[in-house]
Amino acid sequence: MKKAKLFGLGATAFAAMVVLGACGGGNGGGSTDSSGGGSASGGDADHSVAIVTDIGGVDDRSFNQSAWEGLQAWGKDHNIERGTGGYDYVQSDNASQYTTNIDSAVSNGFQTIFGVGYLLAEPIEAAADTNPDTNFVIIDSVIEGKDNVASATFKDNEAAYLAGVAAAHTTKTDKVGFIGGEEGVVIDRFEAGFVKGVEDTAKEMDKDISIDVQYAASFGDPARGKALAANMYDNDIDVIYHASGGTGNGVFSEAKARNEEKAEADKVWVIGVDSDQQAEGEYTDKDGKESNFCLASTLKGVGAAVQDISTRALEDKFPGGEHLSFGLKDGGVSLTDGFLSDEAKAAVNEAKDKVSDGDIEVPEKP
Repeated sequence: MKKAKLFGLGATAFAAMVVLGACGGGNGGGSTDSSGGGSASGGDADHSVAIVTDIGGVDDRSFNQSAWEGLQAWGKDHNIERGTGGYDYVQSDNASQYTTNIDSAVSNGFQTIFGVGYLLAEPIEAAADTNPDTNFVIIDSVIEGKDNVASATFKDNEAAYLAGVAAAHTTKTDKVGFIGGEEGVVIDRFEAGFVKGVEDTAKEMDKDISIDVQYAASFGDPARGKALAANMYDNDIDVIYHASGGTGNGVFSEAKARNEEKAEADKVWVIGVDSDQQAEGEYTDKDGKESNFCLASTLKGVGAAVQDISTRALEDKFPGGEHLSFGLKDGGVSLTDGFLSDEAKAAVNEAKDKVSDGDIEVPEKP
């Protein structure tokens, strides 16, 4: 399969996507006319696009939200309205809705349909077989041999490596944690990169830093995320990196509850994922001081990818049959500065250059 860089996904375009505002939720499994809690007529646009979310929805402050923000930006840029005949999303509340929601987008006449997340790969592939005149895109997986399917993946391991460097330079207890959603090839990349970043940095600093890795077995279980985080913090872990979608909301919730009872100097940290989650880290400590515990966030240009591919489809240049893969070097993934110390920032920037130049090879599997 041919590989290509994602056109237009430079650092400027990527940065623009991750600062867009949060969006409201939708009705799972509903038609695309009302999936977002409101209706709009898309009219007779030159092209129409829909995204089918993974569980967690477009207000998950993470992966799905980034995709929806990208699609909204695309609609605005091309003066295309939301609704059937324009652009919209169909929200999935559980995996059993994927096929139905994709079929709903097809029956509503959307010409390009995105499956947001690797869990939608099989239903996207099946829909592509039965609807050869419709464009399909799978995010975070690869579907080969189909001219009406484009695949977009990200080198999450490279951004996660930077998160590991940041965590190693921040921990005071020399104990850090990783919380994943569901085990699989995608979250493997996050875990492998983070662990490698911590281990390489600990070696450079001549320190012994332990890493606790746990999985929630879900991307939509905040209660489980909160419980896992509580256990880690109870065991003196003071920095947790989560790659768990909506489950990560529970990680933030637990960190906030603990930090509100602590002095600023004793706070615990969370590293966010997929979009800048700094706003989720705001809190007031026990001394009444406003602060933030989101150390940094790994960024993933899902929204920019949706916007770019939708534009190509609009221009009759849909990259069917191609695998678009991108990472640190082309701005597809990155790490925010957040509240990193100057020392940590310098280490992260040095690591970024080495990874981009190929001097550091980051594994994709734990």
